[in-house]
Amino acid sequence: MATTKDILYLLRPHQYLKNLFIFAPVLFAARVTEAQLLLTSLLAFACFSLTASGVYVFNDLRDREADREHPKKKNRPIASGAVSPGLAAGLTAGLLAAGLGLCLVLLPPACTVWILVYIGLNLLYSLKLKHVPLLDVSIIALGFVLRLFVGSAATGIELSAWIILTTFLLALFLALAKRRDDEIIYLETGKRMRQAGAGYNLEFINVSLGIMAAVVVVAYTMYTLTPTVAGHFGTDKIYLSVIFVVLGILRYLQLTFVYKDSGSPTRIVLKDRFLQAVILCWGAFFVAVVVWRNLLR
Repeated sequence: MATTKDILYLLRPHQYLKNLFIFAPVLFAARVTEAQLLLTSLLAFACFSLTASGVYVFNDLRDREADREHPKKKNRPIASGAVSPGLAAGLTAGLLAAGLGLCLVLLPPACTVWILVYIGLNLLYSLKLKHVPLLDVSIIALGFVLRLFVGSAATGIELSAWIILTTFLLALFLALAKRRDDEIIYLETGKRMRQAGAGYNLEFINVSLGIMAAVVVVAYTMYTLTPTVAGHFGTDKIYLSVIFVVLGILRYLQLTFVYKDSGSPTRIVLKDRFLQAVILCWGAFFVAVVVWRNLLR
């Protein structure tokens, strides 16, 4: 019989860390001190998190046979038999209905549209597209961009093209690093964890990670140098935050290549003190700039 712990594990609450991208429009518009916008973003975060959990359960239900062959995923509740397929199907329906229902009642209609796009894209991913090399990691990256769109729709804040592009590139970088972990498992065990894995090898992934790391830094730097950003924050010194982005990328590359730990970006962020410090410093930099700007008014 499934326990509360099994069900919570199945919902993957640690993955809600990704949903913090919903708050990005408020942060990058320099409006983090506006309580109403933060509350609206929090509601969008809650609705999206319920929906995302429904998608995770569906994906685990769909992949339960393949997960049993994976050295880590075999312990997931459905793959291990702790949660029955029937209960998993019920949880999927309930979570999706709850997330969409709350969104319809509490948030602008555009939020529901973007969440429906997210659900549809992920259902296609789970059913077929996750087996197509390059398309699989691109869809994962698009999921992060859709989080931005949900936050933008909820708050009415327009997104910068550079932020959308940077988010996509960063997510693509993380997805490729995760594929590298699958490739390492294949080289050690001879077992392919994903059908799409046949379209990758270690050399290709290593080169791709180097390219993506570079373009992420360039895209983010271009964002910080745009006149609109200087107007939002009241200073042209936002480019200094590039320091934290470079340190974060280098640390992730170190974890990937030196320590061979890139299987779950969310878990890495939750356990790596260096990355946590860099992210906190990056966020604190923006908050400090906004507070300082408001004090000068």
